[in-house]
Amino acid sequence: MGDLELLHHFTTETCFTLSDQPTSHRLWQVAVPKEAFRHDFLMRGILAVAALHLAHLRPDEQDHFRQLAAQHQHLALTSFRLVMSKMDESNCHAFFALSSLIVVFAFASPRASESLVFTENSQEPPEWLPLIRGVHSILMSVWSWIKAGSLGGLLQHGFEQHSPRELSEAADSQFHQLSRLCESASSEPDVLEAYKMAVDELRNCYVKLYTKMPTECQVSIAFLWPVVIPQKFITLLNARSPQALIVLAHYCVLLHHLDGYWWKRGWTDHLLANIFRELDESWHSWIQWPTEMIQMDHCSDRIITPAH
Repeated sequence: MGDLELLHHFTTETCFTLSDQPTSHRLWQVAVPKEAFRHDFLMRGILAVAALHLAHLRPDEQDHFRQLAAQHQHLALTSFRLVMSKMDESNCHAFFALSSLIVVFAFASPRASESLVFTENSQEPPEWLPLIRGVHSILMSVWSWIKAGSLGGLLQHGFEQHSPRELSEAADSQFHQLSRLCESASSEPDVLEAYKMAVDELRNCYVKLYTKMPTECQVSIAFLWPVVIPQKFITLLNARSPQALIVLAHYCVLLHHLDGYWWKRGWTDHLLANIFRELDESWHSWIQWPTEMIQMDHCSDRIITPAH
């Protein structure tokens, strides 16, 4: 399959699988490819994700499309690294689009089974955490340029809360217990503050996702927590702190909402199973609630207060 055929697949199929918002679909279908004609690294990223999508859709040709995807992704990253120190108003839109595609590629790639979860000898967090934080870092540095440009519509979803509804009594109790657990994790002020911020922001994201407006992007909200937690909390995850892992398990409830996307399907269960493996048996009861929420088909009424 040639590059033009991969591009055609992206603009007719893949572009509709990156968001739940019709306005975003149009941007991925038209504005992003248009930007890619001026920036080779973005075009290569588009072709890489399109090839992975085809590998998902055509299992009998999976090896072929995965090889194509790897080739295009290598070229995208090689070109990207050469110009990333020269980001300005003319290329920041392409940087932003490719950064987003890199996250999708990381989840969908065959090597994700090793890089997106904890491994026995690694002292690093799952790869998707720094990737998502990296996208946000790029976005923040050029926010005003991107918002005023052709891809600005991709920024306008998922960061505001319009509903007065709160967590249900059961979910509120769960978060209260989670806070109490983290308060007893350390006597160091910076550690306690990191845990407090992580739990408070996770609670906010629960409310945002379960009361989101129709125009707010599910993916944006689900990926909001990783970018607002402090770096100290990432350090605690690196160290396999039981309390940090338990907070991460509660985040899996939000991440589970993205399992309908081909590039994310199945990873919540995989991540939760790895957290279970990392924790000593004495901590397993603390992840029972998020495990139960994930196993339920519809758990909104268990997490958020009913609409009036």
